[in-house]
Amino acid sequence: MTQPVTLGGRPLMPPPGVPVEELLVARFRGHARRLIWSALVLIGVCGATAYLYGNLPSPFEDWMLLAAAGAIVVLLVIIPFLVWLSRSYTITTRRVIARAGLGARRSRELSHTRGYAIAVRRGPIQRMWGAGTITLSSGADAPLRLVNVPSVNLVHAVLADQVEVNQILAHRDAQAGPAAAD
Repeated sequence: MTQPVTLGGRPLMPPPGVPVEELLVARFRGHARRLIWSALVLIGVCGATAYLYGNLPSPFEDWMLLAAAGAIVVLLVIIPFLVWLSRSYTITTRRVIARAGLGARRSRELSHTRGYAIAVRRGPIQRMWGAGTITLSSGADAPLRLVNVPSVNLVHAVLADQVEVNQILAHRDAQAGPAAAD
């Protein structure tokens, strides 16, 4: 059974006092544009290794070439990829969650009902790629930064909508609370 929707496409508001189900709105990682350098290094190392394998001067051996190529790939390709992969952002209908870390995960959350200011910063290169950095500040805690967000304008609009809807629901439930107790 599907939930009826309004003409605008938004689901109907739940009745006052009914807990709102937390739904996933978006899950994303930072823009992958920084991995372009890693891809170019990987292509260059593979090409140089293939060219030099078997053609090294006499004091060097092929295993040295392979070890150097492996070290370069680990340092300049695999580690940046794992760092990019370890950071993710999740927007639900109740909160924003920023997670980071490979082994020990760090997580920061910010609730939409508390309300927060949304600031978007875009450098010239971020504009070319459609990315940007979003800073969410509630005034009470340290600002939450979502770095290199792809489609930053869309994410900004989604966050503003979620804050508005959650503030309306919180206000409505606060108004309906005393009346229901009488």
